[in-house]
Amino acid sequence: MKLVVNIPAFNEEDKIAETIKKIPRQIEGVNEVFMQVIDDGSKDQTAQRAREAGADFVFSHPVNRGIGITFRTSVGKALRNGADIMVNIDADGQFDSNDIQKIIAPILAGKADIVSADRFGDHEAKNMPRSKYHLNRMAAWIIGKFMNHKINDLTCGFRAYSQEALLRLNLPGNFTYTQETIIDAIGKNLKVQWVPVEVIYFDGRKSRVVKSVYNYVNNSARIILKAVRDVRPMKFFGIPSLIMILISAGFFIYFILMYFQDFKITPYKNFLLVAITFLLVGLQFLVFALMADMIKNNRKISEDQMYLLRKEKYKK
Repeated sequence: MKLVVNIPAFNEEDKIAETIKKIPRQIEGVNEVFMQVIDDGSKDQTAQRAREAGADFVFSHPVNRGIGITFRTSVGKALRNGADIMVNIDADGQFDSNDIQKIIAPILAGKADIVSADRFGDHEAKNMPRSKYHLNRMAAWIIGKFMNHKINDLTCGFRAYSQEALLRLNLPGNFTYTQETIIDAIGKNLKVQWVPVEVIYFDGRKSRVVKSVYNYVNNSARIILKAVRDVRPMKFFGIPSLIMILISAGFFIYFILMYFQDFKITPYKNFLLVAITFLLVGLQFLVFALMADMIKNNRKISEDQMYLLRKEKYKK
Protein backbone atom coordinates (compact mmCIF):
# COMPACT_ATOMS: atom_id res chain seq x y z
CA MET A 1 0.00 0.00 0.00
CA LYS A 2 1.65 3.19 -1.23
CA LEU A 3 0.63 6.66 -0.08
CA VAL A 4 1.65 9.67 -2.16
CA VAL A 5 1.45 12.94 -0.24
CA ASN A 6 1.06 15.61 -2.89
CA ILE A 7 1.98 19.23 -2.24
CA PRO A 8 1.05 21.80 -4.91
CA ALA A 9 3.21 24.89 -4.50
CA PHE A 10 3.64 28.33 -5.97
CA ASN A 11 6.28 30.70 -4.54
CA GLU A 12 6.39 28.85 -1.20
CA GLU A 13 10.17 28.86 -0.56
CA ASP A 14 9.64 30.13 3.00
CA LYS A 15 7.25 27.35 4.07
CA ILE A 16 7.71 24.33 1.79
CA ALA A 17 10.68 22.78 3.62
CA GLU A 18 9.01 23.03 7.02
CA THR A 19 5.80 21.51 5.65
CA ILE A 20 7.66 18.58 4.05
CA LYS A 21 9.66 17.82 7.20
CA LYS A 22 6.50 17.72 9.32
CA ILE A 23 4.82 15.06 7.18
CA PRO A 24 5.23 11.65 8.88
CA ARG A 25 7.04 8.95 6.92
CA GLN A 26 5.47 6.16 8.97
CA ILE A 27 1.68 6.01 8.79
CA GLU A 28 -0.42 3.12 10.02
CA GLY A 29 -2.01 1.11 7.22
CA VAL A 30 0.47 2.03 4.48
CA ASN A 31 3.83 0.46 3.63
CA GLU A 32 5.43 3.47 1.97
CA VAL A 33 4.97 7.23 2.13
CA PHE A 34 6.12 9.04 -1.00
CA MET A 35 6.48 12.85 -1.05
CA GLN A 36 5.51 14.59 -4.28
CA VAL A 37 5.76 18.34 -4.95
CA ILE A 38 4.22 20.00 -8.01
CA ASP A 39 5.78 23.44 -8.44
CA ASP A 40 3.43 25.59 -10.50
CA GLY A 41 6.00 27.84 -12.19
CA SER A 42 7.37 29.45 -9.03
CA LYS A 43 9.70 32.40 -9.48
CA ASP A 44 11.57 31.69 -6.24
CA GLN A 45 13.49 28.68 -4.87
CA THR A 46 10.42 26.54 -4.08
CA ALA A 47 11.57 23.51 -6.13
CA GLN A 48 15.10 23.61 -4.75
CA ARG A 49 13.89 23.95 -1.14
CA ALA A 50 11.54 20.99 -1.68
CA ARG A 51 14.38 18.77 -2.92
CA GLU A 52 16.64 19.83 -0.07
CA ALA A 53 13.88 19.04 2.46
CA GLY A 54 13.61 15.46 1.19
CA ALA A 55 10.79 15.43 -1.36
CA ASP A 56 10.98 12.19 -3.35
CA PHE A 57 9.69 13.78 -6.53
CA VAL A 58 9.59 17.42 -7.66
CA PHE A 59 8.01 18.49 -10.96
CA SER A 60 7.91 22.11 -12.12
CA HIS A 61 5.60 23.73 -14.65
CA PRO A 62 7.59 26.12 -16.87
CA VAL A 63 4.99 28.85 -16.17
CA ASN A 64 2.23 29.36 -13.63
CA ARG A 65 -0.76 27.44 -14.98
CA GLY A 66 -3.25 27.62 -12.12
CA ILE A 67 -4.33 25.27 -9.39
CA GLY A 68 -6.80 23.34 -11.57
CA ILE A 69 -4.13 22.25 -14.06
CA THR A 70 -1.68 21.69 -11.20
CA PHE A 71 -4.10 19.23 -9.63
CA ARG A 72 -4.45 17.32 -12.91
CA THR A 73 -0.65 17.15 -13.12
CA SER A 74 -0.59 15.90 -9.52
CA VAL A 75 -3.05 13.11 -10.28
CA GLY A 76 -1.10 11.93 -13.34
CA LYS A 77 2.23 11.98 -11.52
CA ALA A 78 0.79 10.22 -8.45
CA LEU A 79 -0.64 7.41 -10.58
CA ARG A 80 2.62 7.14 -12.48
CA ASN A 81 4.43 6.86 -9.14
CA GLY A 82 2.20 3.95 -8.13
CA ALA A 83 -0.13 5.66 -5.66
CA ASP A 84 -2.79 3.53 -3.98
CA ILE A 85 -3.87 6.66 -2.12
CA MET A 86 -3.04 10.31 -2.80
CA VAL A 87 -3.33 12.96 -0.10
CA ASN A 88 -3.33 16.57 -1.24
CA ILE A 89 -2.15 19.09 1.37
CA ASP A 90 -1.27 22.79 1.19
CA ALA A 91 2.37 23.82 1.07
CA ASP A 92 2.10 26.63 3.62
CA GLY A 93 1.58 24.47 6.70
CA GLN A 94 -2.01 25.56 7.23
CA PHE A 95 -3.10 22.01 8.02
CA ASP A 96 -1.74 19.61 10.64
CA SER A 97 0.08 16.84 8.76
CA ASN A 98 -0.68 14.43 11.62
CA ASP A 99 -4.31 14.53 10.44
CA ILE A 100 -3.27 12.57 7.33
CA GLN A 101 -3.86 9.41 9.36
CA LYS A 102 -7.47 10.46 10.02
CA ILE A 103 -8.01 11.50 6.41
CA ILE A 104 -6.91 8.17 4.89
CA ALA A 105 -8.56 5.91 7.50
CA PRO A 106 -11.98 5.65 5.74
CA ILE A 107 -10.24 4.76 2.44
CA LEU A 108 -8.12 2.09 4.11
CA ALA A 109 -11.29 0.67 5.67
CA GLY A 110 -13.00 0.57 2.25
CA LYS A 111 -15.69 3.03 3.39
CA ALA A 112 -14.80 5.92 1.09
CA ASP A 113 -13.22 6.79 -2.26
CA ILE A 114 -12.61 10.45 -1.40
CA VAL A 115 -12.19 11.92 2.07
CA SER A 116 -12.12 15.67 2.58
CA ALA A 117 -11.06 17.59 5.64
CA ASP A 118 -13.98 19.44 7.21
CA ARG A 119 -13.06 22.91 8.47
CA PHE A 120 -16.55 23.46 9.88
CA GLY A 121 -16.92 20.35 12.02
CA ASP A 122 -15.78 19.81 15.60
CA HIS A 123 -13.24 22.63 15.40
CA GLU A 124 -14.23 25.86 13.69
CA ALA A 125 -11.40 27.22 11.53
CA LYS A 126 -9.46 29.81 13.49
CA ASN A 127 -9.09 33.30 12.02
CA MET A 128 -10.96 32.33 8.84
CA PRO A 129 -12.28 35.48 7.10
CA ARG A 130 -16.02 35.75 7.75
CA SER A 131 -16.81 36.40 4.08
CA LYS A 132 -14.98 33.22 3.09
CA TYR A 133 -16.69 31.26 5.87
CA HIS A 134 -20.21 32.29 4.85
CA LEU A 135 -19.56 31.88 1.10
CA ASN A 136 -18.24 28.36 1.65
CA ARG A 137 -21.11 27.35 3.91
CA MET A 138 -23.72 28.76 1.52
CA ALA A 139 -22.17 27.10 -1.57
CA ALA A 140 -21.92 23.74 0.24
CA TRP A 141 -25.58 23.94 1.31
CA ILE A 142 -26.89 24.93 -2.14
CA ILE A 143 -24.92 22.29 -4.05
CA GLY A 144 -25.73 19.68 -1.41
CA LYS A 145 -29.46 20.30 -1.84
CA PHE A 146 -29.20 20.16 -5.62
CA MET A 147 -27.11 16.96 -5.59
CA ASN A 148 -29.21 15.33 -2.82
CA HIS A 149 -26.03 14.73 -0.84
CA LYS A 150 -24.88 16.35 2.39
CA ILE A 151 -21.73 18.38 1.73
CA ASN A 152 -19.85 19.63 4.78
CA ASP A 153 -17.00 21.48 3.07
CA LEU A 154 -16.96 22.09 -0.67
CA THR A 155 -13.66 23.91 -1.14
CA CYS A 156 -11.10 22.46 1.28
CA GLY A 157 -7.97 21.26 -0.55
CA PHE A 158 -6.81 18.87 2.18
CA ARG A 159 -8.18 15.58 0.82
CA ALA A 160 -7.40 11.93 0.28
CA TYR A 161 -8.21 10.07 -2.94
CA SER A 162 -8.22 6.36 -3.57
CA GLN A 163 -6.61 5.05 -6.73
CA GLU A 164 -10.08 4.29 -8.08
CA ALA A 165 -11.14 7.90 -7.55
CA LEU A 166 -7.99 9.23 -9.24
CA LEU A 167 -8.67 7.04 -12.27
CA ARG A 168 -12.32 8.07 -12.56
CA LEU A 169 -12.21 11.83 -11.99
CA ASN A 170 -12.37 14.12 -15.03
CA LEU A 171 -11.75 17.80 -14.29
CA PRO A 172 -11.55 20.27 -17.20
CA GLY A 173 -11.39 23.50 -15.15
CA ASN A 174 -8.23 25.62 -14.76
CA PHE A 175 -9.21 28.07 -12.00
CA THR A 176 -9.65 25.50 -9.23
CA TYR A 177 -10.67 21.87 -8.77
CA THR A 178 -12.10 21.58 -5.26
CA GLN A 179 -15.78 22.15 -6.12
CA GLU A 180 -15.65 20.15 -9.36
CA THR A 181 -14.07 17.16 -7.64
CA ILE A 182 -16.89 16.80 -5.13
CA ILE A 183 -19.64 17.33 -7.73
CA ASP A 184 -18.02 14.94 -10.22
CA ALA A 185 -17.45 12.29 -7.54
CA ILE A 186 -21.06 12.42 -6.31
CA GLY A 187 -22.27 12.27 -9.91
CA LYS A 188 -20.20 9.11 -10.44
CA ASN A 189 -21.56 7.56 -7.22
CA LEU A 190 -18.13 7.52 -5.61
CA LYS A 191 -18.23 7.40 -1.81
CA VAL A 192 -17.35 10.79 -0.33
CA GLN A 193 -16.79 11.44 3.38
CA TRP A 194 -15.72 14.39 5.51
CA VAL A 195 -13.44 14.25 8.56
CA PRO A 196 -13.33 17.20 10.99
CA VAL A 197 -9.87 18.76 11.37
CA GLU A 198 -8.44 21.83 13.05
CA VAL A 199 -7.04 24.51 10.76
CA ILE A 200 -5.52 27.89 11.48
CA TYR A 201 -5.57 30.85 9.08
CA PHE A 202 -2.37 32.54 10.19
CA ASP A 203 -1.73 36.25 9.85
CA GLY A 204 -0.49 37.38 6.47
CA ARG A 205 -1.68 34.28 4.62
CA LYS A 206 -2.63 35.07 1.04
CA SER A 207 -4.77 32.66 -0.90
CA ARG A 208 -3.39 31.52 -4.27
CA VAL A 209 -6.97 31.24 -5.58
CA VAL A 210 -8.89 34.06 -3.94
CA LYS A 211 -7.47 37.29 -5.38
CA SER A 212 -10.69 39.10 -4.53
CA VAL A 213 -14.14 38.07 -3.30
CA TYR A 214 -15.74 39.12 -6.60
CA ASN A 215 -13.17 37.19 -8.66
CA TYR A 216 -13.57 34.09 -6.51
CA VAL A 217 -17.37 34.14 -6.53
CA ASN A 218 -17.52 34.81 -10.28
CA ASN A 219 -15.09 32.03 -11.22
CA SER A 220 -16.45 29.54 -8.68
CA ALA A 221 -20.05 30.15 -9.77
CA ARG A 222 -19.18 29.41 -13.40
CA ILE A 223 -17.29 26.25 -12.44
CA ILE A 224 -20.09 24.99 -10.18
CA LEU A 225 -22.81 25.71 -12.76
CA LYS A 226 -20.89 23.86 -15.49
CA ALA A 227 -20.16 20.90 -13.22
CA VAL A 228 -23.78 20.61 -12.03
CA ARG A 229 -25.03 21.02 -15.61
CA ASP A 230 -22.87 18.08 -16.74
CA VAL A 231 -23.67 15.84 -13.75
CA ARG A 232 -27.41 16.54 -13.31
CA PRO A 233 -28.59 17.89 -16.70
CA MET A 234 -32.23 16.82 -16.38
CA LYS A 235 -32.49 18.58 -13.04
CA PHE A 236 -30.47 21.59 -14.16
CA PHE A 237 -32.72 22.31 -17.16
CA GLY A 238 -35.82 20.39 -16.07
CA ILE A 239 -36.60 22.43 -12.95
CA PRO A 240 -36.67 25.79 -14.81
CA SER A 241 -38.73 24.11 -17.54
CA LEU A 242 -41.30 22.84 -15.04
CA ILE A 243 -41.50 26.22 -13.27
CA MET A 244 -42.08 28.10 -16.53
CA ILE A 245 -44.71 25.65 -17.76
CA LEU A 246 -46.57 25.92 -14.42
CA ILE A 247 -46.44 29.73 -14.61
CA SER A 248 -47.77 29.49 -18.16
CA ALA A 249 -50.60 27.26 -17.00
CA GLY A 250 -51.46 29.74 -14.24
CA PHE A 251 -51.71 32.68 -16.65
CA PHE A 252 -53.69 30.60 -19.14
CA ILE A 253 -56.20 29.47 -16.50
CA TYR A 254 -56.63 33.08 -15.37
CA PHE A 255 -57.20 34.11 -19.01
CA ILE A 256 -59.85 31.39 -19.47
CA LEU A 257 -61.68 32.41 -16.29
CA MET A 258 -61.73 36.06 -17.36
CA TYR A 259 -62.72 35.18 -20.96
CA PHE A 260 -65.79 33.17 -19.91
CA GLN A 261 -67.12 36.10 -17.90
CA ASP A 262 -67.93 38.23 -20.96
CA PHE A 263 -66.43 36.24 -23.88
CA LYS A 264 -63.97 39.00 -24.82
CA ILE A 265 -60.33 38.34 -25.63
CA THR A 266 -58.95 41.86 -26.06
CA PRO A 267 -59.04 43.00 -22.39
CA TYR A 268 -57.09 39.89 -21.34
CA LYS A 269 -54.88 39.22 -24.36
CA ASN A 270 -51.72 40.20 -22.44
CA PHE A 271 -52.31 37.31 -20.05
CA LEU A 272 -52.60 34.98 -23.02
CA LEU A 273 -49.38 36.34 -24.56
CA VAL A 274 -47.50 35.91 -21.28
CA ALA A 275 -48.82 32.34 -20.98
CA ILE A 276 -47.66 31.51 -24.51
CA THR A 277 -44.24 33.09 -23.89
CA PHE A 278 -43.62 31.14 -20.69
CA LEU A 279 -44.85 27.94 -22.38
CA LEU A 280 -42.46 28.33 -25.33
CA VAL A 281 -39.47 29.11 -23.10
CA GLY A 282 -40.41 26.22 -20.81
CA LEU A 283 -40.61 23.82 -23.75
CA GLN A 284 -37.25 25.10 -24.98
CA PHE A 285 -35.68 24.31 -21.60
CA LEU A 286 -37.29 20.86 -21.78
CA VAL A 287 -35.59 20.29 -25.14
CA PHE A 288 -32.30 21.45 -23.58
CA ALA A 289 -32.81 18.94 -20.76
CA LEU A 290 -33.35 16.04 -23.16
CA MET A 291 -30.37 17.03 -25.32
CA ALA A 292 -28.10 17.51 -22.28
CA ASP A 293 -29.14 14.11 -20.94
CA MET A 294 -28.17 12.52 -24.28
CA ILE A 295 -24.81 14.29 -24.13
CA LYS A 296 -24.35 13.06 -20.55
CA ASN A 297 -24.88 9.46 -21.69
CA ASN A 298 -22.29 9.89 -24.45
CA ARG A 299 -19.93 11.52 -21.98
CA LYS A 300 -20.33 8.54 -19.63
CA ILE A 301 -19.30 6.17 -22.43
CA SER A 302 -16.24 8.33 -23.17
CA GLU A 303 -15.31 8.54 -19.48
CA ASP A 304 -15.63 4.77 -19.07
CA GLN A 305 -13.24 4.33 -22.01
CA MET A 306 -10.83 6.88 -20.51
CA TYR A 307 -11.01 5.05 -17.18
CA LEU A 308 -10.05 1.75 -18.82
CA LEU A 309 -7.21 3.44 -20.74
CA ARG A 310 -5.89 5.06 -17.56
CA LYS A 311 -6.16 1.79 -15.67
CA GLU A 312 -4.09 0.07 -18.32
CA LYS A 313 -1.63 2.97 -18.58
CA TYR A 314 -0.91 3.11 -14.86
CA LYS A 315 -1.11 -0.61 -14.22
CA LYS A 316 1.55 -1.70 -11.74
